[in-house]
Amino acid sequence: MPTRRTLIKAAAAAGLFTPFGGFAASPAKAEGAPAFRFGIIADPQYAPFPPKPGGSRYYANSLWKLSEAIGTFNGQDLQFVATLGDIIDRNWDSFGDILPIYDTLRHDHFFVLGNHDYEVGQDYLRSVVRTVGMPRAYYDFSGGGYRFIVIDGNDVSLFAPPAGDPRLEIAAERLAKLKETGAENAHSWNGSLSDEQFAWLGRTIEEAKNAGEKVIVLSHYPVYPDNMHNLWDSERIVELLTGHDHVVAFFNGHNHAGNYGEVAGTHFVNFQGMVETPAHNAYAVLEVYEDRLEISGFGREPSRSLRIGATRDA
Repeated sequence: MPTRRTLIKAAAAAGLFTPFGGFAASPAKAEGAPAFRFGIIADPQYAPFPPKPGGSRYYANSLWKLSEAIGTFNGQDLQFVATLGDIIDRNWDSFGDILPIYDTLRHDHFFVLGNHDYEVGQDYLRSVVRTVGMPRAYYDFSGGGYRFIVIDGNDVSLFAPPAGDPRLEIAAERLAKLKETGAENAHSWNGSLSDEQFAWLGRTIEEAKNAGEKVIVLSHYPVYPDNMHNLWDSERIVELLTGHDHVVAFFNGHNHAGNYGEVAGTHFVNFQGMVETPAHNAYAVLEVYEDRLEISGFGREPSRSLRIGATRDA
């Protein structure tokens, strides 16, 4: 059986991801059945260390939690599984412990990178994307009448670009301006999109529209509702996404407590962090129907039913 690495690296070699499994929604599916299903994990944030005194993050426990989640996913008919960033908490060697667990997943898998994935030291910053098998830090893939757009909120930040990269100066300027305004999300552990990536996001949304595809955006960082964990440039992203009727949802992690909001028919779902608590897991399976998304939460993750185009149809 091909592993996560062989599947994803083959796509990386081609410079793109193809539609997941070549799948297209089929009228032959049983009446009332979803068009397709996929799994979501947020913030395993693994490290081989005990929790900090008084802290709530149980880093080492994420190995068994991830194994449990993958056991659930492997027992279901899914098109893919996506992890919404912070695969590790720190230290380069942590990747070597957790990535082999992903190789036991029988479904295609897609990664988003988070801020903690870059807590590996200057010598390894350029190797993170390649090591997890991503084609690039931001990319898109299609299937079942949907375009999934993975954005990179680490693009302009104080921690992901290597020393000497001009994006570090841009990040410092953006953060300083936010601090001047007293912005809630003016923290060094958040980030933003480069103007180049923001333009790409707009083009990709338009390409999906022209192809007759609905859009779901996958991110590590939230953008709505207002929160201390949000991307520095969350306002322009929300404005872009909610200006398009075919953008159905924005899924993210980063805020381990979870969150939810809706603007103009676009759902913003913050999935809870797997790393939190010593014994309770958090992950989800999503079912995609013509008129709604059904989120089945496991452990601490709540279940939700999200109508597609609810506000726009009102």
